[in-house]
Amino acid sequence: MGDAGGGAPVRMAELLAALSLGIDLGFGQPMEHVLRQCRIALRICELAGLDEHERAVVYYSALLVNVGCHSDAHEQARWFGDDIALKATKYEHEPFSLGDVAAVLRLLGSGSTPLHRIRVAFDFAVSGRREIDGMIARHAQLARSLGEELGLSAGVLEALAGSYERWDGRGWPGQATGSAIPIASRVVQLAEFVEVAHRTGGTSGAVEIAQRRAGKQFDPALVNLLVADVEKVFHGLEDAASWDTVIDAEPSLTPRLSPAECDAALEAIARFVDLKSPYTLGHAKAVAELAAGAAERIGLPADDVQTLRRAALVSGLGRLGISNAILDKTGPLSAGEWERVRLQPQLCERMLHQSEALDHLGRIAGQSRERLDGSGYPRGLTGSAITRSGRILAAADAYQSMREPRPYRPALPAGDAASALRAEVRAGRLDGPAVDAVLQVAGHRTGRRREGPAGLTMREVDVLCLLARGLSNKQIAVRLGITTKTAGNHVEHVYTKIAATSRTEACLFAMQHGLLADHGT
Repeated sequence: MGDAGGGAPVRMAELLAALSLGIDLGFGQPMEHVLRQCRIALRICELAGLDEHERAVVYYSALLVNVGCHSDAHEQARWFGDDIALKATKYEHEPFSLGDVAAVLRLLGSGSTPLHRIRVAFDFAVSGRREIDGMIARHAQLARSLGEELGLSAGVLEALAGSYERWDGRGWPGQATGSAIPIASRVVQLAEFVEVAHRTGGTSGAVEIAQRRAGKQFDPALVNLLVADVEKVFHGLEDAASWDTVIDAEPSLTPRLSPAECDAALEAIARFVDLKSPYTLGHAKAVAELAAGAAERIGLPADDVQTLRRAALVSGLGRLGISNAILDKTGPLSAGEWERVRLQPQLCERMLHQSEALDHLGRIAGQSRERLDGSGYPRGLTGSAITRSGRILAAADAYQSMREPRPYRPALPAGDAASALRAEVRAGRLDGPAVDAVLQVAGHRTGRRREGPAGLTMREVDVLCLLARGLSNKQIAVRLGITTKTAGNHVEHVYTKIAATSRTEACLFAMQHGLLADHGT
């Protein structure tokens, strides 16, 4: 089967809309929740008489508002067992209410033994609430950071930074109140919650939540506008495809992305997706470089090399729909958990399918776990049913995964990973020429630098990579054969040099500078 190409220019709206489908799954919501909230937000804009510039700010911030919320899913799962179940409670109870507190407490340590749940509850009482508040505040800053990498306007960046502020001042990070909160932030927050309420309880449910939280979470003036013309806000919301409606609503002056801009945007999105687990940091970019290099060695045309590189960058999107209780599990997976894992490539393909410009990337990415003998997933394709690009991507993904740590094993040395990949060829599961090309690219990587970026010593690079993988100071000390105090000093120096204040920021720095791809932590 030949590789399906695609030459349609990519629009920013398509990239963000595709990413939003993963955000939906990460919140336990049906796909197109974010797209519907974008449509509602734009209708509220009309009622509020916002101009074209303000409407554009609302448009992009509505698509990106919760993009940072998966960045500390590893920590969320550590506290609550299932990060997706935790985020789903966002729409079930009013913030700070007894129901909200009870829902959070019920999830503490879920899936663990009673004794472990008691320990988690004790730790949460000591520092957990403060840690969770810090996470929420960071989510808005991370969304802003991604918006900045994507080249979005200053207005969008300001709106994203204020995403979780509340009208009554009890939001996150709690630096703005009332009309000091950007109007786009206020519009999007109202649209987000009434979308869920309308979908689950109809127009009356949406009106009820809006009025009950007016003057507290929501801008009362915006609530009054919504209630006064509620039919205009929700009319026909389920009748038309939200994807097409939202893409068509992209601000008219927005240019198509150039090839270089598209590559940069996909790489930025891939880094954010890889933040979901400390075991996948930098994975997408490393696989993309391996796959593209292998494709060049095999002799694929330049356009096909570029397409394969982009497919590799988006191939991890499906992980957004998988709980970290599964992704970061140290023990064997249950049958149900394994079935969920097998959905990852299919979820990625579904996220990209509706976009004419991205659909071909999804078809290649969807083959990343297929095997020539039919033992792969999600479709169990065999032989010629797997495209040449799909075979290269499968080999690159398998090699890079072996070179990275997983919760159930350490990273394999390069030689062991190469031997394991060749064994897959002998077993008839991976394509021989694809594996040979990937291993040639891997074998020609440059050696590690004597000094890292931002003036980091190589020991500090080691510490940063282990820190990014989620290890504690004590675990870092054991891994490196140093004292816990020395490890702590190294961590402080790393944070100072890279100007980071959290593990998530350290993760982004490590990925942006390519420190994790072949580190073997």
